[in-house]
Amino acid sequence: MKIKSYAILKDYFPAEVQHSSCPKTIAELKEQLSQQNPSAKAILDLCRFAVDDAFVSLNHQLIGNEKISVIPPSSGG
Repeated sequence: MKIKSYAILKDYFPAEVQHSSCPKTIAELKEQLSQQNPSAKAILDLCRFAVDDAFVSLNHQLIGNEKISVIPPSSGG
């Protein structure tokens, strides 16, 4: 699966990475990312996740070949 990080998450993870393990849900992916970089956990807890350009819940089931976007909260004008 391909994972894209945006905004402040790029300080913790590459902007785009091919993730080799296949978590079963978004929640498992979030946990794996938190373990990969524990200093990103607080940001990840605030993020929304999208699968193939559609926002999904943490219990969304993954099959392994999706494009995942991890989107932190943002503000702007």
